[in-house]
Amino acid sequence: MIKNIIFDWGGVLIHLDKSRCTEAFHRLGVEVCDELTNPYGQRADLMDFEKGLMTIAEFHDTVRRVYAPHLTDEQIDEAWNALLLDIPEYKLDKLLELRKRYRLFLLSNTNALHWEEGRKRFDYKGHKAEDFFDQIFLSNEIHELKPSPEAFLKVAQLAGIRPEETLFVDDLQVSCDAAAALGFHTYCPVANTDWREEFKLKIEN
Repeated sequence: MIKNIIFDWGGVLIHLDKSRCTEAFHRLGVEVCDELTNPYGQRADLMDFEKGLMTIAEFHDTVRRVYAPHLTDEQIDEAWNALLLDIPEYKLDKLLELRKRYRLFLLSNTNALHWEEGRKRFDYKGHKAEDFFDQIFLSNEIHELKPSPEAFLKVAQLAGIRPEETLFVDDLQVSCDAAAALGFHTYCPVANTDWREEFKLKIEN
């Protein structure tokens, strides 16, 4: 019996377009590659930013050192956050509906800059991000990245939930596979899509 649902953020709730990030840097005269925007193939030092082991100031300095020394903090932030689109209102309504029946959690591989900007997308009908979930777990705060087993085990411990009573929703199969290996139920929708009908079937089954 499902009592808890853990949602990924990027791709499942907030829609993303990584090409907007690379295009924004291109307009600044900087050619960046997949190692900047791919959370599973980033440079080791940039992954430290996702894990909260690097400050925002250190991140700015790293981007300048690796890509272009002339970039200002503001230019980096704007280009870095360009991949963040919206959270469709129907998904926010779905979260509010689900929260009446389940304990909801957010587990996201995200850094301080993306969350600082992206959390604004939860401002809806007088609600803030914290109103949609019982707890929010961010990689830069728990210092673990999916798909490592430690990320899921830490969340289960901190939330006081049992994997066999929990559905994990993520658009990346590698994360779902890692969660399933630990006993979680999983659902892997296509990124940036309306998953409500398939999700309903998953919950009911």
